[in-house]
Amino acid sequence: MAKQAERRAATTEAILTAARRLFGEQGFAATTVDDIADQADVAKGAVYHHFKTKEALFEAVFDQVSRDLVQEIDRAVRGEKDVLAMMVAGTQHYFAATAEGATGQIILHDGPAVLGWERWREIDAQHFGGKMPRAIAAAMEAGLIARQPVEPLARLLLGAMTEAAVACAGRADIARAGAEYARAFKSLVEALRRRA
Repeated sequence: MAKQAERRAATTEAILTAARRLFGEQGFAATTVDDIADQADVAKGAVYHHFKTKEALFEAVFDQVSRDLVQEIDRAVRGEKDVLAMMVAGTQHYFAATAEGATGQIILHDGPAVLGWERWREIDAQHFGGKMPRAIAAAMEAGLIARQPVEPLARLLLGAMTEAAVACAGRADIARAGAEYARAFKSLVEALRRRA
């Protein structure tokens, strides 16, 4: 029984790895389930056994890439002076990481189109977007911003981030657009900072 579970887990991992590589390199539309099965060295039926549809497989990959991106961002912002600086640096890192390559292809180019904005936002709320209320609460606790209801402020800032992601997703120059939005986000966050 344990060996069967190990084989199942290994097959799932091989499928996810192949799908992540192909979705990142070619995009969702250009990647077929046959391509994924070939790359994973499994039968096409095995892909459908583990993931009912290509979209379900993409969602699993999107979730994995989102989780990995948040871990990368967390490592990148550890040295910042305070929570607000971490928010700004994390946003800059998010846009830099999604500006090109596989991460950008999966998260900003294909994510909204394949998952729909509502599902894209739900998954993002479990990862990058979910950090916003905690960061706002921590900033208030540290006295960096005035105390106020956390949820409305977090939603407004997250709304700004989501709108920026929407704008970047449709641009050919994501790197430049992302840098511009990251600077604008920094202005928003710094405007909240209490002055001594």
